[in-house]
Amino acid sequence: MKVSVLPLRYILLWLMFMALLPASAQRLVMPAALKPGDTIAIVSPSSTPDTLTVEKGCQTLREWGYVPVVAPHALNSWHGFAGTADERAADMLWALRDSTIKAIICSRGGDGAVQVLRRIPLSEFRSHPKWVMGFSDATALHSAEVAAGVMSIHCTMCDGIAMRGERDSVNAILQQLLQGEMPSYQAPAHSLNQYGEAEGILVGGNMSVFCGLAGSEYDFLNRIDEGLILFIEDTGESMSKVDRMLHHIEIRGILPRLKGIIVGHFSKYKSPDSGFNDMYDMLHEYLQHYDIPVCYDFPIGHHSGLNLPLVEGCRIRLKVTDSETNITMTE
Repeated sequence: MKVSVLPLRYILLWLMFMALLPASAQRLVMPAALKPGDTIAIVSPSSTPDTLTVEKGCQTLREWGYVPVVAPHALNSWHGFAGTADERAADMLWALRDSTIKAIICSRGGDGAVQVLRRIPLSEFRSHPKWVMGFSDATALHSAEVAAGVMSIHCTMCDGIAMRGERDSVNAILQQLLQGEMPSYQAPAHSLNQYGEAEGILVGGNMSVFCGLAGSEYDFLNRIDEGLILFIEDTGESMSKVDRMLHHIEIRGILPRLKGIIVGHFSKYKSPDSGFNDMYDMLHEYLQHYDIPVCYDFPIGHHSGLNLPLVEGCRIRLKVTDSETNITMTE
């Protein structure tokens, strides 16, 4: 009896020890691939979506072979948000805890996801690992997922998946990713690129959103010791604001420890007034002093045509040469 009980006791102690470890000390988990007929929940953690956009998004998910279900408060409106913070948090918790729901997609971005986070303990993300999809303000959810030890998908939302034409190729990549096929990308060279090769865990998204989580338990940059490759994008933020955010990352000691940087689209910012030609020129002035690969104008973020899906928390290989940029998700 002792021989059989002793190993079980050790196993239980080990499981208890692992549960007590901070998320940053735990291995990142990849959610399960989806199968035809699986249910995908549409939630609105941020601003109020357009009803027609959500309906079109549902239609696209049906065409992909999935069963969409709209969260109870996803179409609500309260001071510009899709319901109160409690309602939006309740929708996220419902989508996470319901075992029949296999993935979650945000209806849109906007503002307000950070209000939801403080109502959802990290343990909820960790206990219910499933794909969370979105970008822009949904960066807050991605940061929480990775901080909790779960991978997520930075990608277009209801408006994007409902589009046709030039976005079809992006939709196809997202469909394959949900089925378990990890993408690899090649992007054209940019004159400001810094050549090199690096491997690391991919994190990033909207700069103003993830910088707002600095110092909290929901901050994916807390995993810096594991070796991170950061991707950044934003919209409607001035060059001076992006300058401050970049240096905020630097004085936290994060920037000097990054393995590589992927610079996506920066749109709708004011004309340069500081002597730089544009946003990329400003970023290059500072990033060129770090001996790491950096690529510019990678097709992610607020762009009318391309917002390639990226798996946050996935280990990737970044290779920047004089002819192209290659990103391989190696997980």
